[in-house]
Amino acid sequence: MNMGTDKRKLESKVAALARGDSRAFDFVYEHTNRPVYFAILYIVGNKHDAEDLLQDTYIRALGSLDSYREDNFVGWLVRIGKNLALNHVKRVKREVATDFDEKAWKYGSTRQETPYLFDLAAKTLGEDEYRILMLCQVAGYKRREVAAMMDMPIATVTWKYNESLKKLRKILEKEGI
Repeated sequence: MNMGTDKRKLESKVAALARGDSRAFDFVYEHTNRPVYFAILYIVGNKHDAEDLLQDTYIRALGSLDSYREDNFVGWLVRIGKNLALNHVKRVKREVATDFDEKAWKYGSTRQETPYLFDLAAKTLGEDEYRILMLCQVAGYKRREVAAMMDMPIATVTWKYNESLKKLRKILEKEGI
């Protein structure tokens, strides 16, 4: 199955879901959750909050399917997820942080859950580079699939992917890891 066929099938399942066919949700979720999750994870920085916000994204999306216009369902979901993630980050920043909270990762707290390499990648790479790396390495998408998702030429995705790996390798070598 190619990307065009996949997109048409996804759009037909979304339409079925909007008509009340709850059986279509499994297909929709299975074919959309990874890019949405990693877009949220990039913003919030820890997997527990990202998982919660992923659920909130689908709840919000299901509640407003009538406002979706057939075009790019994954992009629409990612936009909802990013908005929820940004609101979450703003809300968390308003909380009062103590010294213990800032260094919680040293004491085994689950507050800082992003693995070191992901954290390093998020801090070091540009947004596109990070998304491409996460989608290819963690989510398991092929570069041509990522190119279609991000509406970029495959050559650009491949170049950014390779540059990302070079940057991370250079930093890790510098740190002796």
